[in-house]
Formats: sequence, C-alpha cells, structure tokens
Amino acid sequence: MKSTFIKITIVLLLAACTHLSYGQCDKTVTLKSSKTNHLDEKGNIESSKEEKATITISKTQVTIVPGEEDHTISGAITSKTCEWPTAFKDGKTVVKAKLEDDSGNTQHCTITITGVAGKITLVFETEENPGKKIMVVADTFE
Repeated sequence: MKSTFIKITIVLLLAACTHLSYGQCDKTVTLKSSKTNHLDEKGNIESSKEEKATITISKTQVTIVPGEEDHTISGAITSKTCEWPTAFKDGKTVVKAKLEDDSGNTQHCTITITGVAGKITLVFETEENPGKKIMVVADTFE
C-alpha cells in the first residue's frame, strides 16, 4: 500500500515537471544581450561587437532588434523543438523561421537557444550564408 502511494506520487511529480517545462515552450520569451559575436564555420569568434540586441520568440513569431531600435528583423516560425528540464536554466530550443528585414531581404534561419547551468546562448544561422553564425550570450532571458 505504501509503495503504491510512493509510485503514484513519483509519477504525478514527473508529469507535473514535464508539464512545466513544456509550458515554458509555449510562452513568449525575450532574450537581451549586450555583445554580438560573429563565428566562422568551426565556431571560432571572427569578430565581436558591443551592441544591445533583443530577440523575442513567441509561439508563432520571431522578432530581432539588433543594435538600433529602428531596425528589426521578423518573421513566422516554420518549426520549433523545445526541451527545458529546468525552465530558463538548462535545456534547448531550436527554432526555424523565415525572417525578413526592413528592406525586404528574406532569410531562412535556424536559431538555437541553449541553456547550461543558467548560462543562455543563442546561435543564429542562415541557409543563405552557410558557415557563418552569429552568437549572443543572454544578459537576461525571460
């Protein structure tokens, strides 16, 4: 009787944790950073720039404000995978989207957000520029 109660309790706790981590995936998240790194195909930093950037990812849309607030890149999400065992601390989200900038240039991109021990990084890659990546480390992720 006691072991059955313990088993049921464990199953309910696991279900609750799974629901909480999945629930995060449906929420709008905003990542803000103060430094942008441009990487080569091997992941080495080619250049860095001190600039504020804001990336907002909702259930259906990505909006990026790199540096200047009067310049935005946004578009619809075409696919999204999300697994965060510890919400906003440890996990990974991969978003594929078709983004367009203010001048009408379109890019097909993959955005990978990774959290390890509370350090959140975002890597942005486009099909149009293979081998080139942009990485930011989150100052805030909410």
